[in-house]
Parts: sequence; structure tokens; C-alpha cells
Amino acid sequence: MQDWLYMSAADLGRGIDAGRIDAAELTEAYLAAIAAHPAARRIYSATTEDRARAEAQAAARRAREGQRRGPLDGVPISWKDLFDSAGTATQAGSRLLEGRVPARDAEVLANATAAGLVCLGKTHMSELAFSGLGLNPMTATPPCVNDAEAVAGGSSSGAAASVAHGLAAAGIGSDTGGSVRVPAAWNDLVGLKTTAGRVSCKGAVPLAARFDTVGPLTRTVEDAALLLAVLEDRTPVDLRGASLTGMRLAMLQSTVMDDLRDAPAAAYDAACARLEAAGAALIPVTAPEVDEAMGLSATLFSAEAYGTWGDVIEADPGKMFGPIRDRFRGGKDVSAPDFVAAWQLLDRLRGVWATRMAGYDAVLMPSAPNLPPDANRLMEDGAYYVTENLLTLRNTRVGNLMGLAAITLPTGVPSCGIMLCGAAMGEARLLRVAQAAETALR
Repeated sequence: MQDWLYMSAADLGRGIDAGRIDAAELTEAYLAAIAAHPAARRIYSATTEDRARAEAQAAARRAREGQRRGPLDGVPISWKDLFDSAGTATQAGSRLLEGRVPARDAEVLANATAAGLVCLGKTHMSELAFSGLGLNPMTATPPCVNDAEAVAGGSSSGAAASVAHGLAAAGIGSDTGGSVRVPAAWNDLVGLKTTAGRVSCKGAVPLAARFDTVGPLTRTVEDAALLLAVLEDRTPVDLRGASLTGMRLAMLQSTVMDDLRDAPAAAYDAACARLEAAGAALIPVTAPEVDEAMGLSATLFSAEAYGTWGDVIEADPGKMFGPIRDRFRGGKDVSAPDFVAAWQLLDRLRGVWATRMAGYDAVLMPSAPNLPPDANRLMEDGAYYVTENLLTLRNTRVGNLMGLAAITLPTGVPSCGIMLCGAAMGEARLLRVAQAAETALR
């Protein structure tokens, strides 16, 4: 049973289908692992044992009767604590939302339940999802799988930690500026950022609604494809026969290659060499529109975030970690005309990007320029916190600003990922490119 904890979700599903794995026993194995893990309370904000057991027992019966609902029926996963779950506290990592217990599940959780997946519980996250680091002294800071003293990346920090530490087969997170991809990269996972508006955010606590997206953190690209299908109640993408031969991949040079730390830089170079050896053509591309869009970040993200949460924050500001509160307040004085003008400019820049990248199968860049920082240093050094948080989210933010589908893959170097960006609503194509890239990188 111990081996089950680190199998891919797809392999667990195949085991259930073949009768080699009992879904109820599988869930008990995960619940026992959570109960025994020394960092479990820093990873899970709540476990839903009764729900998990009931769902797993029903899945086991369906398997015995040949009535499985899909390839992941009976597979246990975790949910970031911003997805509403009926009767279970959903507080988005914030003491401001203490005691918030929704009456119904978020739409994506309802879809997953209908597909037979088992809900293990809710995972810790950055406060109101507004940090890429995963440091949360107000509730809990999940550990990075590669360094127990380091942060796990945010804001889907517990989602990543639950999978990386063998406490869930996959985790569902959200990504507004990199919050799926950063923790996935730092914990050697696959993390899929979907296009804004593709997967329902109904019943998910918002940060900046025009940028908010839902996505899975998984062990494999296959798992990401299967979970995307579950979340949006569609047929999974067919990944068979995916190959890099003849693919054109743009190596983005603008902004994302600046100030790379040594390990991410070396991992990126080695990964690119393997992709090229597998048959892809890698072409360096400069995109000045990225630099211009980066300058809009403070106006667009902070203004919408403060507009959404300002009244709640100011009613009890002492319940927030200072650096997070200050980041929200950065949007306080943005005027409505400036906000509208920024969005109009961003829409034009997205058009420039789409034209420039139309001839490529995907755009490559390092997932994060840095490694997971030490949690204690982040707490003690305010300037370090600010610079590391901004640097951490810089590369992933390209995907959000340009409105893209994006995915991070492990490179084989601990906490160093490589990111592929595809076209808006181009998840199917991106997942096939990622499947081929995963094969080359492994």
C-alpha cells in the first residue's frame, strides 16, 4: 500500500479498474499517511475523513460492479482551501474568513465528485492567494519537499506539498499570477494553468477575478489532462502519439531570462538541450510586449484584489500578515480610468503576442528564476521577502498577463521546472506538447 501513495493518479485509476487496488483501501492508506505525517497539519487545513470514506466505498462498489464513472473514479485528491466544500470550513488561508463554512461545493468540486474522485480535505495556502512564496504565519506554512526549512511556493502551497509528500494523488489549486506553477515547480510536479474563463471559478474564493484560474498539480502530464477533463466535465485530451519531432518552440528572451539563479539557469539549459535532441527546433524570440505588460501588473492585479477585499481587510487589518496586507493596499489608490486604460493596453499587447507566437507550438522559459527561499529569513528580512516574492512570480506572470494556457514540468533538477506556454484556450495542443516534452525530459 505504501507504493500507492506515490503512484500517478492515472496508474491508481488503472489499478482500481483492473481490480488490483480497492478504492476504499486506497483512501484508508492516504488517511493513515496524513495522520502519521509530522507536517500534515502544516499541509492540510482540514481533512474530510467521513466524506472520503463514503466516496471511496461507493467507488469500490462501482468498480466491483463494472460501473466506474471514469478513469479517476476512486482516486483520492486534495483541494486548496479556497474551493467551497459543503459543511467544511473554507477560509482561503486567511484569519479574516475564520468560521466561513459554505453550504455547497464549488462547481469544480461537484464535477469531481460526480466523476467519482475522493475528497481527502483542504490544503493550506497563502492568505487570500496573494503571494507566490507560500509563507503564511497567520495559519500555516507548508514545507518544500526538497528542503524542510524552505517555503513550498504559493499560493497553492499545501496542494503541492500534499502530492509531493505522498498525502494525495493530486491537488487542485488556483493560479492568478503563478500560484499553481510555482509550487509545482518547487516540489518537482506538473502544474497546469488553464486559460482564464475556461474552468469554472463558481464557488472559489476570488482574488482578481479576471486573472483567476483553476488547475491541477500532479505527478504527470497524463494526470493533468485527466483532471482538466474532470474539472470541466469534458472528454480528456488524447495524448497518444505525441512527439517533439518537427515542433517549433520559442525560447522567450524578454524579461524571463534576467537575474536567473545558477541552478534554475543550468536546469533550463540542460532541459532545452534534451528537447532539442528529441527533435524540437528551439528558436530564441524577443517579445517587447512582455516588458510593457509587466509594467501594468501593479495596476491590474493589486487594484482588483483591493477592490475585492479592501473593506474586509480594513475592518480588521491586524488579522493579516503585514507584507500581504501591504500588497493588497498597493491597489488602494489606483483610479478607475487608470485601471480601464491598463486593461485596454493589455488587450492590445495580447494581440501583439498572439501574432508573434502564432508560428510556434509553445513558448519556453524557466518556471521560476529562483529556488525556494528559507522561511525564517523571509520572516526576518522584509526587503528580502519583497524582492523574492516579486522575482518568484515574474516568469509565471507572463502566462497570466498574456492570457495563456501554461504548464510547468520537472527538469530532474530539484525545485527547477521548465514552463511551456500555449495559446489562449489551447490546452489540448499544449498538453500534447507537454506530453512529448515530459518523455524527453525523463
